[in-house]
Amino acid sequence: MNCHQCPKNNCTNQKSPGWWKLFRKTPRALELSSQDAQIALVGMPNVGKSVLFNRLTGIYVTVSNYPGTTVEVSRGLAQIGEQNVLVIDTPGMYSLVPISDEERVARDLLLKTSLTAVIQVVDAKNLGRMLPLTFQLIEAGLPLLLAVNMMDEAHRLGLKVQQKALAVELGIPVILTSAALNQGIDELKSALAKCLPSERVAIPA
Repeated sequence: MNCHQCPKNNCTNQKSPGWWKLFRKTPRALELSSQDAQIALVGMPNVGKSVLFNRLTGIYVTVSNYPGTTVEVSRGLAQIGEQNVLVIDTPGMYSLVPISDEERVARDLLLKTSLTAVIQVVDAKNLGRMLPLTFQLIEAGLPLLLAVNMMDEAHRLGLKVQQKALAVELGIPVILTSAALNQGIDELKSALAKCLPSERVAIPA
């Protein structure tokens, strides 16, 4: 029987919402005080930055346009140790010298926002191509950590990253991650915790 032939007014034989809606939760407000730490994720496109953002923040995020643009910026809450941290997922960028609206927004977020830490996410398979941006971020004086992501794919290709040597050469913390497999996330959080001032407001139980 078709729905329009059903004699009942409360017929439920109608187009049902997608199954994914059964699992979708309403994002909560990002309730942060001016004392809460902020960290930013930065990196070239297709390095797994958004996957890492989701690993850190979970599902409670907000997405909004950067003022005066149509470029979307995601923000979410993360728990680092016992503290509230706002995580900003910046648009993909290749350089601090912008040639697109996305890069301009990413640069402004990095240079005009008070950040406790900046995590540059790089593809372990193409590390050499990623490092010029690393040098720019270091020269800009940003509190930088390097997350060498996609290590699982690098291993399958027989590639190795000398983590300690790279950290010494760059003078910044280097963490090896495979965000898609949830590997290295705890180590990254531990490194971030060392950047957070101890007087930050704790997350309420």
